[in-house]
Amino acid sequence: MSSAAGTGNENAATGLPANRVYTIATLCLLAGLAIGYFFVGAHAGPALAGAKTPTAAVYPVTTYSGGHPKLTLEQMKQMADVQASALVEKSKSQPKNAALLLQIAGIYQASHQFKQATDYYEKGLKIDPKNVPARTALASCLYYSNDSDGALSQLNQALKYNPKDANALFNLGMIKYRGKNDAAGAIAAWQQLLKNNPELDRKPMVEQLIAEAKAGGPPKN
Repeated sequence: MSSAAGTGNENAATGLPANRVYTIATLCLLAGLAIGYFFVGAHAGPALAGAKTPTAAVYPVTTYSGGHPKLTLEQMKQMADVQASALVEKSKSQPKNAALLLQIAGIYQASHQFKQATDYYEKGLKIDPKNVPARTALASCLYYSNDSDGALSQLNQALKYNPKDANALFNLGMIKYRGKNDAAGAIAAWQQLLKNNPELDRKPMVEQLIAEAKAGGPPKN
């Protein structure tokens, strides 16, 4: 369902076209963010709600701007390697430091190095398995590594530890919708999200995603 200015397919509460809302929601999924922790036209804000350590949300999702050339994945990896190098070295002497491992994972996730991020999230979660924000971030990495089933498994595990977690419920809906073409499952997850979080500050966006899913799918760019 494409939308354009003046077509009437614009959410009155958000003032955003439907396709813009969906794009923002996808960026939210990429960063592993709760939907209350981002806003239009700016980088991701504070760390994940309830996070014990810095995760991907600490670092900007956008790694280039304005008139600067777009970085390649290899350049982004090089930057991440440099940024994480001291932490990686420190982790060698502190292999059971989950917070350190998850911080490294966040650096790689923010640089779109999802394999490396997945490795460090998995190491950290072996030590701290009930860390819901980290498990939700791992799910995002798996999804962007084309493993929707693995991502859903991680989110379902996260929701066993915290059934009301806004991050996990939002991403559960996004991955079912985008990765599995399961509109009914996505709607159920988002409705549960709104039920459990009635004061959610991005409630209008979630409501529009639900409406789009009921109408037959996301808008085409």
